[in-house]
Order: sequence, then structure tokens, then C-alpha cells
Amino acid sequence: MNSVTPNTTTELSSSIARRLRLPLIAAPMFRVSGPELVIAACRQGVIGSFPTANCRTVEEYDRWLCEIGAALTPEDAPFCPNLIMRRRSLKEELACLLKHKVEMVITSVGEPRPVIGPLHDIGCLVFADVANVRHAEKAIAAGADGLILLTAGAGGQTGWANGFAFVRAVRAMFDGPLVLAGGIGDGQALWAARTLGCDLGYMGTKFIATRESLAAEGYKRMLVDSRLDDIMLSRAFTGLETNTLRPSVIAAGLDPDNLPIDMTEERAAALYGGGSDSPGPKRWVDVWSAGHSVSGVSGVPSVTELVARTVQEYRRAQAETLSLLDSSSNGSEGRSCG
Repeated sequence: MNSVTPNTTTELSSSIARRLRLPLIAAPMFRVSGPELVIAACRQGVIGSFPTANCRTVEEYDRWLCEIGAALTPEDAPFCPNLIMRRRSLKEELACLLKHKVEMVITSVGEPRPVIGPLHDIGCLVFADVANVRHAEKAIAAGADGLILLTAGAGGQTGWANGFAFVRAVRAMFDGPLVLAGGIGDGQALWAARTLGCDLGYMGTKFIATRESLAAEGYKRMLVDSRLDDIMLSRAFTGLETNTLRPSVIAAGLDPDNLPIDMTEERAAALYGGGSDSPGPKRWVDVWSAGHSVSGVSGVPSVTELVARTVQEYRRAQAETLSLLDSSSNGSEGRSCG
């Protein structure tokens, strides 16, 4: 397996970097990321992740960690559970992670400080999800080892910031590992993230449309049939800015152009949360999320096929960059652009 060369400005842990075929995390996705997807990604040299919310109980969470850990070797890429900080079962889920001595954890939806100390005690790296510079400052102050920059274009609950500007703003104050989340749909985009100063990228939407994901077959087919213009940003389903597939909103019997714009998290949960009293379609079950990179989804490959294609794209982008640099240094001096 070819190791990823560490970034010149910041260095991912060598014990992790040497096991990566690509500087990539298969993003943790609600009702999509399960053991089969995580294991397949790790075996192909990509960090596999999953949200704790995909497990109905702590006992199931423990079984998933056992299954994933038993299926991987020390040479495979690490897997990375995603702790949702506002979950009632956080304390029990953290204890489970400590028991399994995981290498990496992603924290989302809340201040990461309460879990950083215990996770550091077992040598675990903590990467915090952040959506703006203020969040980044808080995560750095709390002791996060790395930051995941949630930018405009990410599927599901998303950020608002332009990826170029967000990365450069955070890199100016933080020399630890950065992960760009939002809009990475192929190897060329991943290489662009690296040249911006990121150590890793998140790829989510394309992993939804793989054979190993937990997504319904109709969901996968809709991704293949959709393009960028089919992604809509709305607060209607969660109370927070969320990217969803417009065709799924229509299929659920709703008018995507006539959704409430003043939705609170509590009201969204009551309407679309899936409880027995919820009058509307279930979010994530009937209304599906995707990111701006959906235009790049052209089929439903295996994870092995997706990663192999992304490796080729990534290497081609590297080669094209080197070619541009060579042509620039050989005879371009003194020439004007255009």
C-alpha cells in the first residue's frame, strides 16, 4: 500500500499516514455508514467512520466496534467512530470507546472538551467538527488534535463558509491536521484540498452510492439520477441548514418551494423526527440528504472500485500539477497570463 506523503505545513500521525492509500475519510453518515462500509473503506486504505447514532443501543455499539476491530489488521487504515456530543448516552458510548482503545474519534454537535481528556489518556486522536472560525477556536482551546471544516456543499447538516476561505482562515491559526468536508467528489478535488493546506478530505455522497452502504436502493438510484441543481438547502427538516435531495422531498409528498423557513429544532423533530405523533414524512428515511458532489455519482460501485478510481484521479491531478510547474519553470518567465 502506498503511503500518503505528509503535508509540508502539518503532519498527520505517521502511524496513521503510512497506512493510507488516499488522504481521505469516508464520512460518517446517519443511516448509511455501517460495519460493512467502514471495513471495506479501511481495507482499501481510507479511514472509515460511522456516527454513534446509527446504533440503537450501547450494546449494539459495542458489537459494531467488536466486528470492525476483528475484521481489520494493523496494516489497514484506522476506523473512526463519530461521537455526537449531545446524545443522552454519551457517557456510556465514551466508556465503550475507551474499552476498545480506538485510535481516532470525531466529535460533532457540541463542545468536545468533556471527552478529550479520557480519549487522550488512551492515545486516541480527537478530530472536532467545526462550522465557523469561532467553533474552531473553541475546539483548539479544548485540546482537539485536528479539525474537520464543515463547509458549504456538504450533505446533510452543513456549513455555510466557502471552503477556500475557511481553510486558509483556520490554517493561519492552527498547524494541526485539517480535514475539508464539503464538495469533495473525486481525486482531483481531494488533491485541491491538499494544496489548500488540508491533511485529509471527507467524501460522503459517493460512499452513499456504494454496494456496501446501508442506504436504500431507491436512495442510491436517486443519487445516480440527480445533479447539483437537485440539492436544496433548507431548515425545514432539522431546524438547521441541511442539504437534501429535492426529488426525495417531492416523492415524500411535499412542495420543496413551499417549506417553512422559520423552523426550530424542536418543531422539526415533532413534524419529521419519526415519532409516533409525527404527521410528516420521516427525515433521513423518506427525505434523503446529499452534497453538492452528487453530479459526480454515475453508478453504484463497490468501495474497492470507488477507491481505485479515486486513486487514479488523485494521481492524475498530482501529475498535472507537476506538469504545470515544469512548464512554468521552463520558458514561461517574463510571459504575461493570457
